[in-house]
Amino acid sequence: MKILAIDTSNQVMSVALMDEARLIVERIVNVKKNHSIQLMPAIEAIMKEADWKPKELTRIVVAKGPGSYTGVRIGVTVAKTLAFSLNIDLVGVSSLEVLAANGAQIPESYCVPIFDARRGNIYTGLYQYKEHKLVQIEKDTHVSAEQWGLYLKHLQGPIQLLGEDRLIHTELFENDCGDKLIELPASLHYPRASVLAERGRYLEPENVHLFEPEYLKLAEAEQNWMEAHPDFEKGGGWIEKL
Repeated sequence: MKILAIDTSNQVMSVALMDEARLIVERIVNVKKNHSIQLMPAIEAIMKEADWKPKELTRIVVAKGPGSYTGVRIGVTVAKTLAFSLNIDLVGVSSLEVLAANGAQIPESYCVPIFDARRGNIYTGLYQYKEHKLVQIEKDTHVSAEQWGLYLKHLQGPIQLLGEDRLIHTELFENDCGDKLIELPASLHYPRASVLAERGRYLEPENVHLFEPEYLKLAEAEQNWMEAHPDFEKGGGWIEKL
């Protein structure tokens, strides 16, 4: 199985090629540039480096969110387009799960990925390694950092906060969790497409036409529009009425 993995859900952009469980090439970029400009050249570059042809790919694995609305859309759109045009499998994996998988396998420890969602809010989830397998303890969610800190405060066991965005809320989490927090090497705070590929290697393929990102929260403009049009029914309600 030859896999192309794509993660553009946050500032860090990562793409990778894997052949079964063997990493062939991976590229990670952590600069403030538009992923729509960087992504296709990055894919072309790693394909050239691996000397792979598009027709050799058998699966596309994409980080499906949550994260940056624009970033998630870019990655999912490219992944769907490639999967459809090449007629190959498409698989989506939670962006938070990919980051949580970077956590250390410390007994009874919780892996807590953090993406900033602005205005004091975060995207997060709760994971834990059990018998060397990453298990989701709490579903991914959009929540205020303050509420999440209070929730973590009552957990029994060490806590690993993962992601660069944890630094935005450092003081809050340190006050709530104190000595339970485990400091990890800097390299573990960046999502990696190789980890994404591994997480999606055995998942059931998605329906390319029906596959959608998981934002967990509507974009502000979309939320405002929905509030201004309370009669709108998602899924074509207006069309049916007309």
